[in-house]
Amino acid sequence: MNRSACLIFNPVAGQGDPEQELAQIRSILEPEIELDIHLTTKDVGAGELAIAAVKRGASAIIASGGDGTLSAAAAAVMGTDIPFGVISRGTANAFANALGIPDTITDACKVILQGSTRIIDAAECNGYPMVLLAGIGFEAETVELADRDAKNRLGVMAYILAGLQQLRNLSSFEVEIETEDKIITTIASAVTVANAAPATSVLAQGNAGIIFDDGLLDMTIVAPATKAAAIASAFHLFQTASSGSAAERDDIGYLRAKQFKITTNPPQKIAIDGEVLEAAPVEIKCIPGALKIFVPSVEELEPFEKLEGLPNLVIQEK
Repeated sequence: MNRSACLIFNPVAGQGDPEQELAQIRSILEPEIELDIHLTTKDVGAGELAIAAVKRGASAIIASGGDGTLSAAAAAVMGTDIPFGVISRGTANAFANALGIPDTITDACKVILQGSTRIIDAAECNGYPMVLLAGIGFEAETVELADRDAKNRLGVMAYILAGLQQLRNLSSFEVEIETEDKIITTIASAVTVANAAPATSVLAQGNAGIIFDDGLLDMTIVAPATKAAAIASAFHLFQTASSGSAAERDDIGYLRAKQFKITTNPPQKIAIDGEVLEAAPVEIKCIPGALKIFVPSVEELEPFEKLEGLPNLVIQEK
């Protein structure tokens, strides 16, 4: 055994049995990786545990829990060149799905054992580290409505029901968006800035082609005039994200930039990687190549050409 890693485990994440899940993780990883296991508590979160692991010189850091746990731990690892492993056990598992990492314990552990890594971007939003996205307006209010009790009882349906409930109070706001080369003013109900996002984060899917290692952030602006239009916009974004094509509705806009400064009137709450903050102007910038993360090995493609062995074969290069 020549590999070691710090495992940060959130025992209150998800809806499963944490003792069984930790035992399952250990049974898969420990034959090949020496684990230094630390559990989060009410007083000590994943971010603090990851910072301590970085200071100890951990060879790798693995986080297991919901999106909040994973994002907090990843934030501590950003810029360190320490490989970061993800074992999702949360409600939405957006972190894993956005980066193409399996969201089952067995398959996520296999990815870590394979040892393949990829360098991805991250971002800083109002001084907070961000790996996935920041939602302003509708998304922030929806995340806040989906409380821990609802997520424990209903799973991902808690977000769907919260979104439907929030539609009753759908409101628009003035927004000014400043990039490195332009200033945009418009009316919106939701503004989402994504570094990485799964297709299920529909409000981030304006161009349906979020790239998490291009040094750019993707903004989607949704500006429905009515509740019916809001439902239609969300459905359209889901369809286009599923098909990999960009949104075409007039009430949906999108753009890419290295950084954004966003001011709203009236002020809107912000959700950064699922954590809701009080209303404030938003300054967000991409941090290229900030995180080294364990990802599935790329399968070798089937050969697209085979000519050798054909009778009287002559190949003339042009």
